[in-house]
Amino acid sequence: MATLTSTSVHTSNLFSREAIAEGTMAFRFTKPAGFEFRAGQSIDIILLNPPETDEEGNTRAFSLVSAPFDPDLMIATRMRDTAFKRVLRDAPVGMQVKLEGPSGSFVLHRKAEKAAVLLAGGIGITPFLSMVRQATNDKTQHKIYLFYSNRRPEDAPFLDVLKEVARQNPNFHLIATMTQVAQSKGEWKGETGLINEEMLAKHLPTLQGPIYYLAGPPAMVAALRRMLINAKVDADDIRTEEFSGY
Repeated sequence: MATLTSTSVHTSNLFSREAIAEGTMAFRFTKPAGFEFRAGQSIDIILLNPPETDEEGNTRAFSLVSAPFDPDLMIATRMRDTAFKRVLRDAPVGMQVKLEGPSGSFVLHRKAEKAAVLLAGGIGITPFLSMVRQATNDKTQHKIYLFYSNRRPEDAPFLDVLKEVARQNPNFHLIATMTQVAQSKGEWKGETGLINEEMLAKHLPTLQGPIYYLAGPPAMVAALRRMLINAKVDADDIRTEEFSGY
């Protein structure tokens, strides 16, 4: 599949930030004039003369959480203790950054007759939120099934937003699962445990035939891919995006 990559560099400004789950924040940036992307693509954010830096440098790649129809650009990230993330967390609103991109081919296939099955772990939800909101906005006929795994509801970014999209779009099915629900402060009535073949078979009309999209930590993505291959899913129908290091 061809990579849908633009190497253009743009200037943008931070205009808001918010906590969206425990240890996870979302940041909104102004959308530069003429900036276009497809849902699921990513950008590089480059800090300009930051007050501190470390060996990981001043550039990070982020999937865009916002959909192409949104007026701004949003990213979300787990807040590790790195210079880049400290600067982002503490930056004054209006801070200028450079954006490079968009890049990547992790986008929804165009043929709506094939279902899309999205398998997400934690912050791996970011490209999928863009995809499902854009598909809902465009009223595409794709049947979309999103399996979304987190430790606890408190750790699940955008869960309420996804539930609202599911209410709006009859073609979008959200299956959220929690792996450490006993440690949650609230109650959970959805699925529990890791995403596995049994869970997929319970919610999908068929395991063979859909296009599968996997996003999350590398070990999780690798395990899900092995599970799908063992379930006789065609390797050509599996697309992956690894989120390493956050």
